[in-house]
Amino acid sequence: MPHERLSVVVTRQLPEPVETRMKELFDVALRDPDTQMTRDELLAAMQRADVLVPTIRDRIDAELLAGVGGKLKLIANYGAGIDHIDVAAARQRGILVANTPGVLTEDTADMTIALILAVVRRMPEGMAMMQTGQWPGWSPTALLGGRIAGRRLGILGMGRIGQAVARRARAFGMQIHYHNRRRLRPEIEQPLEATWWESLDQMVARMDIISINCPHTPSTFHLMNARRLKLMKPGAVIVNTSRGEVIDENALTRMLRAGEIAGAGLDVFEQGAQVNPRLRALPNVVLLPHMGSATTEGRIEMGEKVIINIRAFADGLRPPDQVLPGGP
Repeated sequence: MPHERLSVVVTRQLPEPVETRMKELFDVALRDPDTQMTRDELLAAMQRADVLVPTIRDRIDAELLAGVGGKLKLIANYGAGIDHIDVAAARQRGILVANTPGVLTEDTADMTIALILAVVRRMPEGMAMMQTGQWPGWSPTALLGGRIAGRRLGILGMGRIGQAVARRARAFGMQIHYHNRRRLRPEIEQPLEATWWESLDQMVARMDIISINCPHTPSTFHLMNARRLKLMKPGAVIVNTSRGEVIDENALTRMLRAGEIAGAGLDVFEQGAQVNPRLRALPNVVLLPHMGSATTEGRIEMGEKVIINIRAFADGLRPPDQVLPGGP
């Protein structure tokens, strides 16, 4: 296999340097124009390729995998999240799955802090006032937000991204709290002066800001459900740069409209691009189009990881970022 050019199908347009390198190395079919593949197109691609390079929007379930045939051997996902791929079903058919972890840690953490600042300091309200020409001039009591120094930040999911958020928040003078399945080792926890809460309920009830930084798994679906959201202080805000499914979006919308939660900053949504119009209409909510990882540097590094995974496979080696069933 090392001497053959693998047949690779890419489901979306990737940064130009990544596509150029893929063309040098593989027999690659690129996506032009940059539109999402239909389910039939996805199936056809998987039937003709040795390697599929999908993205988070390509749902690869057991039913789709059942019709693939025997040619496809590797799904080299362009992205860290793999909840759109049935890894166990792929494994049963002898198809390996790889992803691109760690690349977007700093970019996503930057956006988390940006959302915290935007919500707490009411930046979108100020921007809207300027863009519509409605600013009457400076006033001592206009658009008063809050100071983030000294506030309690509760991080839900203290993996790579959660820890990167904590490092940034410490620099802003925030107090770091977190809930994780397991407590961090002292050498990680102590420099952050981070407090571990075994009980998510108890942490949520005491925080000024909640940041969602855990993956979407069956156990984290609606982890922030209506009951847990009601534990939040009325003056607290919640931000999510992880996965929309972790929050019950309808319950969050109801509570924001009722003033039971002070604000929210969301980069991800439960129904993908279908954002609740009642949520969009709220002035105390900052909504972004899933752009937490959208840096040129990060997206090129993702592509480089995909290429490394494919080359390792071509050489008969285990892809360095192979995902196992039941893994992250």
